[in-house]
Amino acid sequence: MDQLSGLGLLKNSDIEILSKVDEMCQELVVPEYEAYIQRRYDEEGPKTIAKHGLMGLPIDEKYGGLGVNTLVHSLAMERIGQLGLGVVTLVDVHQFLGSLMIQRFGKEEQKERYLPEASRGDSLFAYALTEPEAGSDPSSMSTTFETEENRDFVVNGSKYLISNGSIARYVILFAKSSKDGKVTAFVVDSKTSGFEVAMHLPEKLGLFTSDTALLEFHDMRIPKDSVLGEMGRGLAIAYSGLINGRIGIGSGCVGVIEDCLNSCVERARNRIQHGKNIGKHQLIQNHLARIAADLESSRWPIYTAAMIKDKTDFSNLEMRNELDRQSAVAKLIASNCAFDAADRAVQIFGGFGYSILSPVGKHFLDSRVARIYEGTDEIMELKIASSILGKGYEAYS
Repeated sequence: MDQLSGLGLLKNSDIEILSKVDEMCQELVVPEYEAYIQRRYDEEGPKTIAKHGLMGLPIDEKYGGLGVNTLVHSLAMERIGQLGLGVVTLVDVHQFLGSLMIQRFGKEEQKERYLPEASRGDSLFAYALTEPEAGSDPSSMSTTFETEENRDFVVNGSKYLISNGSIARYVILFAKSSKDGKVTAFVVDSKTSGFEVAMHLPEKLGLFTSDTALLEFHDMRIPKDSVLGEMGRGLAIAYSGLINGRIGIGSGCVGVIEDCLNSCVERARNRIQHGKNIGKHQLIQNHLARIAADLESSRWPIYTAAMIKDKTDFSNLEMRNELDRQSAVAKLIASNCAFDAADRAVQIFGGFGYSILSPVGKHFLDSRVARIYEGTDEIMELKIASSILGKGYEAYS
């Protein structure tokens, strides 16, 4: 943050907001740790974030938010990432995939209805795109909707691995028309009849403090004004949300690396083996140097993607494609660097590192999923390569 301030990229008001984020994170350290070792969702997370007025970081002030730009939002997620990717996932889905999609694609009535309460933390968003058989290829989804004549939509299907799935009041849901196969996005109230949280997913390898659920829809009727954006344009909204999410998750990964580095520096200075601090052993120094390199390698691509997003005219295809490419580069680098840093951190901590009681064990477990959600490594690589090769080289074209 100091480097960005020195470059004139942060205003005094931005620094004040980031100081609030830091205060919030300090308050959440103990509840998050306790919830993680008990392998349960951290109920204090949204309460504490809302108490500090941070649930609407990127939302316009007229809707009750703080109106920060993407760079400041990214820095906030970086700090939150030091707590772990469980909190990052909560905020990423609620803000980057939820609130921002309403703000960009919603009608004015939808913005006035959903954004103020979301910014206060009175309601949470989930983003229901993934299905058991439709992950990296959302166009193959099987959740469908039918249109009753001049009346409601009727939705049937299921969504899998949905973060915030059982705690969200509102869900941005993607479904395919049973008539023409085109995908439309909807804003759905989770209290709607036919909406069912079929299963919580406690068997995850990590992210224990993040809520994850299987959702099912059984003849769920939703009104005409539930449509987000235009009918049949749901995939464009989905891909736009994923660009946001990649910056959010990538930013959180930077925080993971920073926490790994800080924890390992303290460990290296205080742990005695073979008669001296382990930090004096060259192989430990090698790990520390690589973690520090991971931090710098991931930080600047994320900042670049954030600044490009703030300058992108989304009606300009060339600018939109450049943002898509840069967000893929940033997320690919940050997620892989986070996993490498966490792996090295466990090695530095030794036997204690192989435990969720350690400050680095949770990062090792959580960072693995960062290479999968919001776009797998392989999808990111295909996006990057096809953007370099040019038209006609798009994957699956």
